[in-house]
Amino acid sequence: MRIDLMAGATLSAAWPAQNAQPIILVFDSGLGGLTVLEQVRRARPDASYVYAADDAAFPYGALSEERLVARVIAVMERLLARHAPDLVVIACNTASTLVLPALRQRFVTPFVGVVPPIKPAAALTRTRLVSLLATPGTVARPYTHDLVRNFAAHCAVTLVGSKNLAGYAEAEMAGEPVSDAAILAEIEPCFVEGADGRRTDVVCLSCTHYPLLLPRFERLAPWPVTWIDPAPAIARRVIQLLGEMPAQSPDAPPARAVFTGGSGLTPALGRSLERRGLFETMIEAMPLTVS
Repeated sequence: MRIDLMAGATLSAAWPAQNAQPIILVFDSGLGGLTVLEQVRRARPDASYVYAADDAAFPYGALSEERLVARVIAVMERLLARHAPDLVVIACNTASTLVLPALRQRFVTPFVGVVPPIKPAAALTRTRLVSLLATPGTVARPYTHDLVRNFAAHCAVTLVGSKNLAGYAEAEMAGEPVSDAAILAEIEPCFVEGADGRRTDVVCLSCTHYPLLLPRFERLAPWPVTWIDPAPAIARRVIQLLGEMPAQSPDAPPARAVFTGGSGLTPALGRSLERRGLFETMIEAMPLTVS
């Protein structure tokens, strides 16, 4: 079954916001969705934003598919009741590829998901050597392989499943430095050089955590490549569903951050969140139950 992860259910025209000033909830398992939040806020700076991090269950890749679906539905039910958003962005590749159909079936709120940017990568490459950098779960998922087969059949696509980069991004945000050597070890498999001299020229960032480390990637890369971040495309889809910002609109209220665990909320992380415009942080405790 083909699923349009970028769509808002079956909506084809702008979805009328239920609030004069739309409320947009951006959801991830951790901090990676901040890269998506930044792009969506640029597109609709007038909106009210809630950033929800299900850090009590981070990383989602450690959960079975069945357990992950149940977890996201339970957390989303509570978030929707509490914050009443007009639209939800699932800023997590793992949750998007597994849970979006269930979310759309259960709730009437429009959902926008993240899709590995294989299609634009295949259009951009000149050497026809493309790499997809993602979590092991995204690399293994049939949906990812379908994207490659449908949109990049003319390319040699290297799938690189990183076990550590999402955690490294979280650590850096919390003020815990990660060495260049550690990061290079994770991205180096993306750089392929063929016997004919062709080299990888496009790398898809298929985990929303990874753009948090993009300046490091660019500096450490063995040679220059185009890095594709799907966040701008998500922002464009939000505009398609909610419409452009009105010519006259009230000032947006401060964006809020919600954590389901909060164990990693250090002063350093608080400063990182403030630099990204999140000055109000709260914990809505939703511990991950042991089954």
